[in-house]
Amino acid sequence: MVVARGMNRYLADMTEPLIAPLSSIGADARPPRTRKPDWIRVKAPGGSAFAETKALMRRLNLATVCEEAACPNIGECWTKKHATVMILGDTCTRACAFCNVKTGMPRAVDALEPQHTADAAAELGLEHIVITSVDRDDLPDGGASQFVKVIEALRRTTPTTTIEILTPDFRNKAQAAVEAIVAARPDVYNHNLETVPRLYPTIRPGARYYASLRLLESVKRHDPSIFTKSGVMTGLGEQRLEVHQVMDDMRSADIDFLTMGQYLQPTPRHAKVEEFTTPQQFGAYAAIARAKGFLLVAASPLTRSSYHAGDDFARLRSAREAKLARS
Repeated sequence: MVVARGMNRYLADMTEPLIAPLSSIGADARPPRTRKPDWIRVKAPGGSAFAETKALMRRLNLATVCEEAACPNIGECWTKKHATVMILGDTCTRACAFCNVKTGMPRAVDALEPQHTADAAAELGLEHIVITSVDRDDLPDGGASQFVKVIEALRRTTPTTTIEILTPDFRNKAQAAVEAIVAARPDVYNHNLETVPRLYPTIRPGARYYASLRLLESVKRHDPSIFTKSGVMTGLGEQRLEVHQVMDDMRSADIDFLTMGQYLQPTPRHAKVEEFTTPQQFGAYAAIARAKGFLLVAASPLTRSSYHAGDDFARLRSAREAKLARS
């Protein structure tokens, strides 16, 4: 698998010192990067556990969103031997302005991918696994059947592992796709709205905001026992009241779990960061979201959809049990 474009530059940017060395100043120096605040910096990935996780993904020919999307938490997660598998290959049929996954004509679907994913979960000893995918608008079902096969392989191989899926919107195929996946009974169904409706034409041009909301709503309609989850990024130019409205729309769709994190520009070709949201601002967003009735909220600069997903799933179940006990 090819490592995501811009990954090395991105990680260097995440870990660079606050002050550039004097040797970098001169006629041949690179243009200065946008300086990131202290709270957004992470340690460079490395160590034996990290290397073992990477070697396992290579051996089983699995793509991970950790690499392909240049996730800032890859060092922490892989050191703990947690990885989010990205099925249906490493090439997306869309080109969203925020995403580092490469765009092009995808390869044929790998028939061995479901079992390889289950084997990875077994070897890593995962109690909870997150499965995501690229958009596959070229496939008749958008790739929904591959999600089903992965869930089935996991149930056979690691029956105690809880399963969280993060799917695309299955454009023009959502109803049949959702029905098939829900019938396979994942424990958590995640689909990210990503940003506010006003920014969709520039940030997520291949998607439709209300179609994504309807997808999540239909999951609950088909099986209310499945937890639903969605996430948004900050720093793309959204306004505070727009974010509050997205929260209201999510609750209208009966979404259980909201994640919020800071957008980071993977390469100069992607949408620029308009502002950095402070930890205090994330705390304020989280308080408002909890007041609106979400079972669980994860909001911080480095929060991502699958970051600490296993711990969050345990908290999600506890929150539901507490709510049922009160009713």
